[in-house]
Amino acid sequence: MTGGFRSRSKSGDKAPESKQHGKNGAPQRGGGQRGNAQRGNAQRGQANRGQGQRGSAQRGRGMQDQRNRGNRDDRGNRGNRNAGAKNTGAGSSLVQAAIDQGGDPARAVAFDVVRRVSEEDAFANLVLPKALRKQKLSGRDAAFATEITYGTLRTLGVLDAVIARCSSRELESISPVVIDALRLGTYQVLYTRVEPHAAVDTSVRLVVAGGEEKAKGFANGILRTITRTPPNEWLKRLAPEGEIAGLAFRHAHPTWIAESFARVVDPEELPAALAADSERPSVHLVARPGEISAEELALITGNEEGTYSPYAVYMDSGDPGQLEPVQQGMAAVQDEGSQLIARAVCEVPVSGTDQGRWLDLCAGPGGKAALMGALARIESAHVDAVEVSPHRAKLIEKTVQGLPVTVHVADGRDPQVGSGFDRILVDAPCSGLGALRRRPEARWRKSEADIAELSTLQFELLSSALKLVRPGGVVVYSTCSPDLRETRTIVDQAVEKLGAQELDAREFIPDMGNVGKEKSVQMWPHRHGTDAMFMAVLRRGDEEGS
Repeated sequence: MTGGFRSRSKSGDKAPESKQHGKNGAPQRGGGQRGNAQRGNAQRGQANRGQGQRGSAQRGRGMQDQRNRGNRDDRGNRGNRNAGAKNTGAGSSLVQAAIDQGGDPARAVAFDVVRRVSEEDAFANLVLPKALRKQKLSGRDAAFATEITYGTLRTLGVLDAVIARCSSRELESISPVVIDALRLGTYQVLYTRVEPHAAVDTSVRLVVAGGEEKAKGFANGILRTITRTPPNEWLKRLAPEGEIAGLAFRHAHPTWIAESFARVVDPEELPAALAADSERPSVHLVARPGEISAEELALITGNEEGTYSPYAVYMDSGDPGQLEPVQQGMAAVQDEGSQLIARAVCEVPVSGTDQGRWLDLCAGPGGKAALMGALARIESAHVDAVEVSPHRAKLIEKTVQGLPVTVHVADGRDPQVGSGFDRILVDAPCSGLGALRRRPEARWRKSEADIAELSTLQFELLSSALKLVRPGGVVVYSTCSPDLRETRTIVDQAVEKLGAQELDAREFIPDMGNVGKEKSVQMWPHRHGTDAMFMAVLRRGDEEGS
């Protein structure tokens, strides 16, 4: 979030100045984070019973629970089926209906986006910019809409816990439209400087705009009840027992994710690791080698060069798609950690002569393949990029256009691209726990049960790579997750079962300070400003398997 807003927006209310959390995680006024109030993966039940376990009322109508609603795939909204003439759907009609009810465009857009995320499994970071442009919102109004949209989605756990405590009805029985309006209002009350009466009134108007006029009294009562208790008191009252569960609640993470992080970082560092997921990340640009340097890109765009990657430029504000170097394919958006991984693939020394046969085994969406391709062009090498999805493969082809990269639609476990590669990148499909800061709703959509299936796939892909690489060649294994089940466990299995030799990956990146105690590299947002990327470097032994 961007800190303290003090002037008024078109809504007539104070634009939100986030309430910074103190040492105990309680909201206090002045600058800071939106996300330091969670509920664990299991905290709807706390709101009804004051307990901290994954109860049957975990987080109201949150993303995870919507999997059982039975409309769109397994996350639809049951209430939409019988909506009749009610305007329960998302889209321009809902925005206009909210404005017609006397609402301001910023809140109308926020409501629409939250509804899309709930109803359609949309990604807020993709939907919101388009909605802002369509309504021609900019400046403080755009910032207001962004803050309450992302903030609401990040803090669903505590919002649902508070709403449930104040509701006479189980959250499952409340209309999805009403729940989403209540979430927006509760977020404004707990985490912004919007006057409570304004947050209540405008949220009730959203209920009516969504076609639930009969529920406006119900919504009004809940929100007014919420305003009678100070925000920090709500957190104290509803926080579950247990140190990690309590931290998870305050920092807007499911408990299982906080427990996952706790296995990797020291206890005193865990609050910072969780808090970083609710901070607004800067956009990282990559200057394509051979096209433009990072220094030139920084000068042209008026931004700063990155700290670690020689190709990185930090962009604090603005639309990167409007930059001329990006439009011309000379630069792109790519996290600095991802840049370091792609660079390492190309720089780790191989035994014998590098014949220039490089492979990206899991190439979608194409960022690493493009950087590898740019470096391959300089080294007179060639990259084969494998992607199982035909649609994503087409996107990769656009991304790597003009580079020595051939895209193959195939399963990386049996890609049918030959063998004898000098260098292979396995950027394996993963839980994405390392990039939670970029998608506010993502933490509530993930399930710990998914990791077991993912880890099986990850090991199979790494096994495939070690068969495809030539003796003496190198394989870089990476994930955008710090979960040990997706990182060290997979690498250790490859060493123990497949005879791979693990090299010290720290030798192939710039000095970044603390990147873990193993030979692998674990980056973190709170330490390095990158996504929580993991990287290990393996070398295949000679023909005799040494």
